[in-house]
Formats: sequence, C-alpha cells, structure tokens
Amino acid sequence: MTPMALFATATALGLFVLSGGAYGVLYGAGSLRSSRLLTRAGYACYGLQLLLLLAVCLAAPLAGLWKVFLIVSGITYGFIPPATWRLLHALHHRSEAEP
Repeated sequence: MTPMALFATATALGLFVLSGGAYGVLYGAGSLRSSRLLTRAGYACYGLQLLLLLAVCLAAPLAGLWKVFLIVSGITYGFIPPATWRLLHALHHRSEAEP
C-alpha cells in the first residue's frame, strides 16, 4: 500500500466511523424530541456511511477479509440506534410502571 493510499483509506475509514456516530446521535436526538428532521438527518448520515463503505470497498487496497468485516460493520451500524432506543424506551417505561 502506498503512503497516499494509506492516507486516503485511513481518512475514509475515519469518516466512516464519524458518520456512524453522527447517525446514532442524531437518531437518538430525533427520537427524544420526536423530531422528524433530526431523525432524517441521522438517516442521511447513515447513507453517507454506506457511500463511504462502498468507496472503501471498491478503491482501497485492503484484503478481502477486511472488506467483509467493513460490510458487516456497515450493515450492523444501521440496526444499533433503533435497537438501543427501543431498549432504553422499554426500560424507562417499565421502571415507571413498577411501584
């Protein structure tokens, strides 16, 4: 891997992680405030994350196993914020119902 390819891949993967974090934060804020705009912004960040994933898988000189790992990670990122929100919502409402 050339130094330029290393820098480009590291930058793309850093943005991949940042967009995943932004998705989680915006999805959570949108759910908390019942804001469709924030939730959609979160989904837009997830879309950006998938585009970055596609770019890395097509252009980066990574081994196939790493690309499979990134694809699985990218798909999993999509489920984490909604599942976490449902869990927290259920825990919060269950504790309110208990005497």
